[in-house]
Amino acid sequence: MAAAAESGARGWLGGGSPRPGSPTSSPELGAGSRSRSGPGSGPGSGPERSGARPPVPAAPSHSFRKVTLTKPTFCHLCSDFIWGLAGILCDVCNFMSHEKCLKHVKIPCTSVAPSLVRVPVAHCFGPRGLWKRRFCSVCRKGLEAPGLRCEVCELHVHPDCVPFACSDCRQCHQDGHRDHDAHLHHWREGILPSGARCELCRKTCGSSDVPAGVRCEWCGVQAHSVCSAALAPECTFGRLRTLVLPPACVRLLSRNFSKMHCFRIPESAAPEPGDGEDSADGSVSAGPGREVGAPESGKQTLKIFDGSDAMQRNHFRVVTVPRLARSQEVLEAALRAYYIPEDPQGFQLQAVPTPAQPGHTAAAGKVWSAGPSEEEGCRAAPEAWVLRALPRTQEILKIYPAWLKLGVAYVSIRVTPQSTARSVVLEVLPLLGCQAEGVEGFQLVEVHMGSRQVQRTVLADEEPVLDRLREIRQTSLRQMSQTRFYVAENSVLAPRISLFVGGLPPGLSPQEYRSLLDEAVASKAALVTVSHVYSAQGEPLQTEARSGQRSPSEQAGQPRPLASPRWGPRGAVVLDVACFAEAERLYMLVRDTAVRGRPLTALVLPEVLHTKLAPDCRPLLVFVNPRSGGLKGRDLLCSFRKLLNPHQVFELTSGGPLPGLHVFSQVPCFRVLVCGGDGTVGWVLAALEDVRHRLACPEPAVAILPLGTGNDLGRVLRWGAGYSGEDLFSVLLSVDEADAVLVDRWTILLDAHEPAGGEDSEADAEPPKIVQMSNYCGIGIDAELSLDFHQAREEEPGKFTSRLHNKGVYVRVGLQKISHSRSLHRALRLQVEQQEVELPSIEGLIFINIPSWGSGADLWGSDSDSRFEKPRMDDGLLEVVGVTGVVHMGQVQSGLRSGIRIAQGSYFRVTLLKATPVQVDGEPWVQAPGHLIISAAGPKVHMLRKAKQKPRKAGPPKDARADGAPAPEGDPK
Repeated sequence: MAAAAESGARGWLGGGSPRPGSPTSSPELGAGSRSRSGPGSGPGSGPERSGARPPVPAAPSHSFRKVTLTKPTFCHLCSDFIWGLAGILCDVCNFMSHEKCLKHVKIPCTSVAPSLVRVPVAHCFGPRGLWKRRFCSVCRKGLEAPGLRCEVCELHVHPDCVPFACSDCRQCHQDGHRDHDAHLHHWREGILPSGARCELCRKTCGSSDVPAGVRCEWCGVQAHSVCSAALAPECTFGRLRTLVLPPACVRLLSRNFSKMHCFRIPESAAPEPGDGEDSADGSVSAGPGREVGAPESGKQTLKIFDGSDAMQRNHFRVVTVPRLARSQEVLEAALRAYYIPEDPQGFQLQAVPTPAQPGHTAAAGKVWSAGPSEEEGCRAAPEAWVLRALPRTQEILKIYPAWLKLGVAYVSIRVTPQSTARSVVLEVLPLLGCQAEGVEGFQLVEVHMGSRQVQRTVLADEEPVLDRLREIRQTSLRQMSQTRFYVAENSVLAPRISLFVGGLPPGLSPQEYRSLLDEAVASKAALVTVSHVYSAQGEPLQTEARSGQRSPSEQAGQPRPLASPRWGPRGAVVLDVACFAEAERLYMLVRDTAVRGRPLTALVLPEVLHTKLAPDCRPLLVFVNPRSGGLKGRDLLCSFRKLLNPHQVFELTSGGPLPGLHVFSQVPCFRVLVCGGDGTVGWVLAALEDVRHRLACPEPAVAILPLGTGNDLGRVLRWGAGYSGEDLFSVLLSVDEADAVLVDRWTILLDAHEPAGGEDSEADAEPPKIVQMSNYCGIGIDAELSLDFHQAREEEPGKFTSRLHNKGVYVRVGLQKISHSRSLHRALRLQVEQQEVELPSIEGLIFINIPSWGSGADLWGSDSDSRFEKPRMDDGLLEVVGVTGVVHMGQVQSGLRSGIRIAQGSYFRVTLLKATPVQVDGEPWVQAPGHLIISAAGPKVHMLRKAKQKPRKAGPPKDARADGAPAPEGDPK
């Protein structure tokens, strides 16, 4: 039995130079392991003393051979062109190198990469797409066909390579399994632009031709794979350190939930790779070389299965071998196809009978092994073979400790037919320095490190370990290479899962919400408690015209009736569930349940450990509306998840702003970034106003990434006319450097005297509604054009993907209204500060709070006027302006004229004498006759205005508390 292998002081387990391509990790060294470059070995050089730095193997487990080059080829290490006709190629992972670079290779082969993962974390693969200049992390070839990428890290793979990908995604939270105190770099290879420069040697380290160079996916440090070992192992999150929510400060017990559920990522409807999406004949791939065409003359293609599960699913890999190849060559090719680095002497190929000959015992019994006397070629050999491991009477098993700060990567022990899980634990504990501990307090845990999900299974005390290993290999040899065994403390983990349930009726008590959920999903009272109640969650303005349904009058050729507003608060609760199985059941049931005609929303929420946050940490809470900006929001979601912690990025179409605000409710200081149009910004500001009293940071400052059509508030705050693909890292730097300013918020009370259906409707008059306003409120022609635009967009949303096209539609609907006369001044009355104001002949009346209207136009104008004060966003006053029609509006937007100045004040009362179009911050509807009362909405909101100067490249933020400057905005008062 081998002794324990100790890691160095600089920490191959807890710190030091981690392995590029694995999460915060470096090779985990086993006892007595040797460094060699064959496919059956792993990296390492035997036991080491504490304090010594482990040597780096020259070629970690690659199977290199010299090849003749027939086309231009680049080195995967230095990215330089390989001159001449000879290169060094790994037969397993396709790593190509100069012969002179071979001794510097540190990137491990794909065959051993799973064994080097420090903390296994599953990936979140999105839908297929074309990713230019990206390379597969498994076979290292370019993604010329549609491939897959992880939504959380920069892993890219071919669909058929997904089963062989490492579970080496970023660790974004603590889940009770191998939670480490030190945060190390998370290196990813081959994602650098061609002009990237190494952090250490300052030479070019990126390439667009081959997967060269590494980058930390947290701090963004770039380096050669050789130079990365010389950098400090600890990651400080780089320039965005004050904006990132550290993984050590987030806790989420996610045993029964996939990573897609944990990060609130919609699951793709496409079948999973290797699970029914392959070719018609069931093939998955053509092995490492990916040859799928007809074989060359003198060669033969064979179907290779790796176990019983693959045969049941008909998932195989294809290898091409010479027709006269010996059994040893065929077996080695089959092992390479499944990235299995073990000695071929322990395996054999068994023939699989064809469906047409199920009883063909001669073919089924044919066996190819790696015996030295086997000289038979594969001429006339069966087409399909299954790769099997030979029976073993004993085996060396690696056992990993599941606790922290131990200094040991793993220990190796010998298991025999008499070895049980209990005996293995009893043998391992003294090697791990736990002689005084009782075996009753520990258990043996089997961990399957799949690329999509990491599964943990506790083995029974009397279960034979050797039989379990044989069973895993019988099912899938690939699965065996992705399986580990941990010794874990047998402590009962008290589960506590927070589930957000939205879309409930508003205004109910906790007991009423509990009864409602009991009736809808039969929640168990002993395991589920209602921890938080949000009885009035605001939603964005919506009109019935947005439904996309054509009314009978429209189908008859009559014009579509203008709709009344149809919005209102919705209730939401947060459930604390004390059982993993019950939490999973409730989550799945709630997502398929509707209450009073509205579907419910279910989200798994993490817990932010706010006491662990650094004093200068000011994490950024990001809200993205994926429907804004020509669907640019979907790409922004993925990019922000990779730049920040995914737990601080929220999609507004899944529960609105409330889930994010609840997660950040105890964070003492944070900022908000809203990615969307003016309506989306208003939605988030209204939600902030509703929950302000529940936040430890009651006044977080809000920045804007404008994605809408007008984006007037974003223009005023210098965030631009609209996002057009700028580097998001620079955007985040600008948010960090932005200055906090105050902006007035206004409340509009809508008190309709008649129902919106018209005079003939028998319905009662609608109750008063309250709307929040930040930018402007338009009545008349301005709102009518906006409503026509929204109706056109909802009927054909696929055409509204360009900001230029949207403005063209505005122009078209405006030209259609150019000759219409409404005499708006006769259809309403205006009171300012309790005084009646006589209106001129106008077609539109607009109340403005910011100096931007209609995509950047200055409606008030810059001329001085002794009757009014100079407008400001925070002066507590609104300006009232009139327009005479569509032509006047066009002149204002062209800068030729300004509006008709009517009044300025802080309290307004508008009486509508007939149904009139109204819009607030770009969201339109038709308001029934009645009153509109506009008044200040209490506290001003804190917004972030982009600084004029360029962001500093280094140094702490200017308002960091560590500098002794005044406390930043949002501190509790």
